Amino acid sequence: MFACRLPWWRSSATCKLWQSGHFLPWDRCQMLSIKGINTTVGQDQQASMKEKQVLEDLEMPFARREMETLFQEQPETGNQYLEDTLLRSYLKTHLPPKVLEEVHQDLERFGNRLLTKIQHLSWECELNPPVLRQYDAWGRRVDHIHTCSAWRKMKEISAEEGLIAEAYERKYSNWSRLYQAVKLYLFSSSSGGFSCPLAMTDGAAKVIESLGIPESLKNAFDRLTSRDPERFWTSGQWMTERRGGSDVANGTETVARKQPDGTYRLYGFKWFTSAADSDVTLTLARIADAEGQCTQGSRGLSLFFLRVRDEEGKLNSIQVQRLKDKLGTRQMATAELWLQGARAELISAEGRGVAAISNMLNITRIHNVIYAVASMRRMVTLSRDYARKRVAFGKFLKDHPLHMQTIARMEVQVRGAFLLVMEIVRLLGLAETNLASEQEQLLLRLLIPVAKLYTGKQASAVAVEAMESFGGQGYMEDTGLPVMLRDALVLSIWEGTTNILSLDVLRSLTKSQGQVMAVFLSTVQKKLELASGTEELSPALQRTREAIGSLRQFLEASGSEQALTMELAARDFSYSLARIYTGRATTGITEPCNALLMEHAARPDASSTDVCAALRWCNQELCPVAVESGRGSYGGRAALQDSALVFGNSRL
Repeated sequence: MFACRLPWWRSSATCKLWQSGHFLPWDRCQMLSIKGINTTVGQDQQASMKEKQVLEDLEMPFARREMETLFQEQPETGNQYLEDTLLRSYLKTHLPPKVLEEVHQDLERFGNRLLTKIQHLSWECELNPPVLRQYDAWGRRVDHIHTCSAWRKMKEISAEEGLIAEAYERKYSNWSRLYQAVKLYLFSSSSGGFSCPLAMTDGAAKVIESLGIPESLKNAFDRLTSRDPERFWTSGQWMTERRGGSDVANGTETVARKQPDGTYRLYGFKWFTSAADSDVTLTLARIADAEGQCTQGSRGLSLFFLRVRDEEGKLNSIQVQRLKDKLGTRQMATAELWLQGARAELISAEGRGVAAISNMLNITRIHNVIYAVASMRRMVTLSRDYARKRVAFGKFLKDHPLHMQTIARMEVQVRGAFLLVMEIVRLLGLAETNLASEQEQLLLRLLIPVAKLYTGKQASAVAVEAMESFGGQGYMEDTGLPVMLRDALVLSIWEGTTNILSLDVLRSLTKSQGQVMAVFLSTVQKKLELASGTEELSPALQRTREAIGSLRQFLEASGSEQALTMELAARDFSYSLARIYTGRATTGITEPCNALLMEHAARPDASSTDVCAALRWCNQELCPVAVESGRGSYGGRAALQDSALVFGNSRL
């Protein structure tokens, strides 16, 4: 019963009469049985007849209804791959035919496995969160983190499906990374939170590969990328300490002391360690010199690899202080850890830890984007199915124009986000196989933080809107919908908040001495011309060109402004890049092309829906940074007004 349904565990949701027997409460009398309605392709006529019967049943007096069987029909999902027409059309457009043939078969199989074997495990993970047992029956400190069988099964499935291995085996050359991303996209919403350790595992493998897979780390790399459940390892990423936040340069207090055998012992407190049950981890620390002194700032940070437990399962001089009580992602063990001489291996050059771990951060941020898009797709899919089944005010929700408009607006956001993440993993695949041009590498560096910050916000907004589409049921814990909202909220926080990443976008501009923006603007402008042959897209093309012109004017004007101006504009600037670039992609296999949504709409076999999505995306404000700049939102006076507004009513 769990294979394709949300966890409607409580059968007491059945609608009943009040004890008086005369009427129902308003919020529950809407819970009418419409069991059996199926609107799958080829059965529209049958569905129409059943809908008519349901509506006729509504006209029956209460006395003639079987009240004990009344309930709301729950939304369902089928094979996620087969039902996702955007995904399938994207793969058909971009993948070489032979690659497409092979991956299509595997993705269809994987979709069936998700539906019948995996989806119910995710809810078991939610119902059985990890538990910390610090002492055994005899008072010995053991710090055992107990995870449920479903969580452990997710680890086995991840290995069997090659969710990490696929990207490193490179069976399909530069397309392997995109193929891995598609499998992660399908897996995420059914993973029970296991997407998080997979993100860090992928990141750790990437770091080790970037170091040339030194002999001391070969076993670790092989295990991190293994398809054998018995050998597969997951990795953590221990960066956040007691001072918290993204300021690791000033917040890292962990000290590394060199041992006679060349290894190091780590001493410190890790305040927020995700997937604390992982096998290995990468972490930052400051190496102490002979006098015990450490270099401060980012130049004092080095990167270390360590095993969390030894061969006997005992912790590596690590003490688990407590598990975090989080709003969401409760399925995963996140802990506070004391490192009390944990044995570790230095894997970066001394003082180059931040640079070395940057590869991990790029990968985990891409995973963040994948999860954001996947969560949006799941919420919209459920909302859409519910609209076919729920009756309100005498007709199905799908027959209420305003309700459909609301879901359609969410669908446009999902489509844009999906094409953006596919573009990023396409570029990553090129970079990893040495096929990316210098311009493509610059774009990849820019787009990762842009996509992460933008889709994180999108995911939260879509989750809230989608919950509302279920009415009161969306607020009920046992529907599983609140879980999706809670888990989505972390996406704009983990791996850098919106503001932190906006500033990172500015750093990429400065570091490239403006080259990255020159590439961005020239690429988008030039490739938009390739969509000009589709007359229906003319309004979208015009608005995009106007947005690019506004962005150019803003950049020219800001060149003479103080740093304060760009900092205040950073968030709106990043949003502008995201909205405009959901504007560029590749068509066919080798030729770069026009806007992401417009490119998809300009295909020979594109549907009217594809065109509509492109037009609606471009109806929003594509360059908010230019609008706000014109309103004087980024000057020194505006900064003073911001402070006055925040603290004006405060006694402080």
